[in-house]
Amino acid sequence: QVQLVESGGASVQTGGSLKLSCAVSGATSGLKCMGWFRQAPGKQREGVELLQSGSRLGYSIPSLKGRFSISQDIAKNMLYLQMNNLQVEDTAMYYCAASTSICASGSRWDVQYYPYWGQGTQVTVS
Repeated sequence: QVQLVESGGASVQTGGSLKLSCAVSGATSGLKCMGWFRQAPGKQREGVELLQSGSRLGYSIPSLKGRFSISQDIAKNMLYLQMNNLQVEDTAMYYCAASTSICASGSRWDVQYYPYWGQGTQVTVS
């Protein structure tokens, strides 16, 4: 089993920055695609940033325009999401997710692709 625990969510002003963290534990050796998703009230959960574990191969959604970045500290079993120039539309619950399949798949943005999820951390921008 794999456990994911997010932290770092907060209320910030427009234009501010936040760094979210995800602690990964359990059967981590089989994890391949790691990512961050978000879900705003009344909206579907959407992928934000993905990272092929152990590499620098990442994927972002175009609408972010480079404001967010994903990184990993394998030694610490941590995944991070750096968010800059936050906007009101970034307000959402942010989730860490992990898959035993690689990111280079046409399904990488589908929530069903990820069997492991954290409980989420709230980001509010006003």
